[in-house]
Amino acid sequence: MAIDFSQVHVYLVTDPTLCSGRSETEIIRGAAHGGLRLVQFRDKTCDARTYLEKARAISAVCRELGVWLLLNDRVDIAACVDCDGVHLGQGDLPTAEARALLGAGKIIGRSTHDAVQARLAMEAGADYINIGPVFPTSTKQVAVAPVGLDMVREVTRMANIPVTTMGGIGHANAREVVLAGADRVAVVTAITQAPDIAMAYRDLESLVRTAKADRQ
Repeated sequence: MAIDFSQVHVYLVTDPTLCSGRSETEIIRGAAHGGLRLVQFRDKTCDARTYLEKARAISAVCRELGVWLLLNDRVDIAACVDCDGVHLGQGDLPTAEARALLGAGKIIGRSTHDAVQARLAMEAGADYINIGPVFPTSTKQVAVAPVGLDMVREVTRMANIPVTTMGGIGHANAREVVLAGADRVAVVTAITQAPDIAMAYRDLESLVRTAKADRQ
């Protein structure tokens, strides 16, 4: 695998509508100063041509900074951009078709919302799965009911591939998500809307690392 998930404690997901007036590249640069290793470029607002242009610009920044890059949803654009793979939702291309387009060297992650979806994603060959939203969140265009910490416990116990957790997670509750079994958390606003992005990232990663150590 190109991405070493053992080095990923906080996984940043971008959203151009939640950046407090800053660009995605500004957010990524700031987070990289705090230790960022993995980012998912997500933009539900633009057309394919703009997405491609932005993805290429973000890819250049990520390569400069040594940050792994995943693209949200767009397998076609991931095939055209120097990135490490894609993150797919339940309504996106099946894993086998995405793999055929991207090749064996790209990472394919899958959003899941219950244990059945998580198991099916693993059986289909996903490289990692995300379980969520753990808590209520406003970053989804279509509301999805929170899965809660019990689902985090169930999925992390059964998973044989890396698991990320997302949805309403921030500095106030990341510890309880990790204590429930998560090895890493994915966040948007906890980083993108922070006044000091590097400090916010560094503090959140420290919280996750400490909780993991306390769990053992």
